[in-house]
Amino acid sequence: MKYNLLGNTGLKVSELCLGTMTYGGKGWAAAMGSLDQQAVDEQIKRAVEAGINFIDTANVYSEGMSEELTGQSIHNLGLSRDSLVLATKVRGKMGEGPNQVGLTRKHIFDQVESSLKRLKTDYIDLYQIHSYDPLTPIEDTLRALDDLVRSGKVRYIGASNVAAWQLMKALSYSTYNHIEKFVSLQAYYTVAGRDLERELVPLLLDQKVGLMVWSPLAGGFLSGKFTRDQQSEEGARRLNFDFPPVDKDKAFDILDVLRPLAETKGVSVAQLALAWLLHQPVVTSVIIGAKKMEQLEDNLKSVDVQLTSEELKQLDEVSKLAPEYPGWMLDFTAPDRQP
Repeated sequence: MKYNLLGNTGLKVSELCLGTMTYGGKGWAAAMGSLDQQAVDEQIKRAVEAGINFIDTANVYSEGMSEELTGQSIHNLGLSRDSLVLATKVRGKMGEGPNQVGLTRKHIFDQVESSLKRLKTDYIDLYQIHSYDPLTPIEDTLRALDDLVRSGKVRYIGASNVAAWQLMKALSYSTYNHIEKFVSLQAYYTVAGRDLERELVPLLLDQKVGLMVWSPLAGGFLSGKFTRDQQSEEGARRLNFDFPPVDKDKAFDILDVLRPLAETKGVSVAQLALAWLLHQPVVTSVIIGAKKMEQLEDNLKSVDVQLTSEELKQLDEVSKLAPEYPGWMLDFTAPDRQP
């Protein structure tokens, strides 16, 4: 297991991060999984043994159960809290009241206390906004998050599922007002979904913001269970919850390259898809989640898969984005000013 710097913090996190959306099985998250405490304990124990020090959850996963199971597991296993980098999120609806949702100071302050209690800890390493709140000025949100860092309840702050202009606006406000900045972005990125590369990847590299990748197997589409004609029963999640959106025709073209390459290298299609992400310079950590221990074991092996420059080129060709303005114009005008 390798460890990468989380943005510009000096904090090192494992290149694989353990995702916990499969924990609990309550509410909308039931489509992802329903692991109980024993299964969670086994999964976290195996992940830590493999060198993972980074765990990601959220208050809305199974209506708080994911945080509860994660916190209890750390306690059950006797793990050193200081050896782990624990991340969670805020924004989603956590009750029926009109103020139990969003990124207001009230909701953030209420939810951080609830998350701390569920996680059985007195601090959160990385506290992330789960998306954008169009009703709350980002300045108010950032001031509230800054106060949490000053209080010691939160160590670092991050963002998730935001547009490039929203992230840059937040970073600029923090810079010029000398308050805490978002150190990471959690976003969707796969070899079958490279939209992030248009605006956000250049921003992250320029501003030294870390990238945590969610759904690296495109909601199971890159697991190797799907073919053009049919899917196995194990791939049934896509029938019940077809998310995130995937251009299936293009994804099958990519799978047509991944399958023979995986066979040649003696690895699974899933390992190869994860390895592609691990070879991207912008990626800090890839979040892996599993319903079954064998899925986790398979995903863990991705850190050992090496791709040659020719293999990366092959995958790039079949998965590259169609040119869009202003990207193609920027590429056209750049050559006379290269360093």
